Amino acid sequence: MSTSPDVSRHAADSLVNAISHWLAGHLRDEELQAELERVGTGDLGGEQREAVEELLTELRERTGSAGELEMLARETLQTLVFGV
Repeated sequence: MSTSPDVSRHAADSLVNAISHWLAGHLRDEELQAELERVGTGDLGGEQREAVEELLTELRERTGSAGELEMLARETLQTLVFGV
């Protein structure tokens, strides 16, 4: 049994925590963006990385409505949780 931490799981957990806090209204858009950038996507699987990058792009560009951003955040959360 390895005692080294699973870095990819840690990154996904940190991202799930940040997105969940944002969805609950405990973080502003800018704070979520900063946390997603801090954690990064390098340790994530392909679809997880793509989902987080899409959410980051939307946070940076702010092209959609608040409802669309929330839907994208929920989809990203689901992708992170199920490790697709």
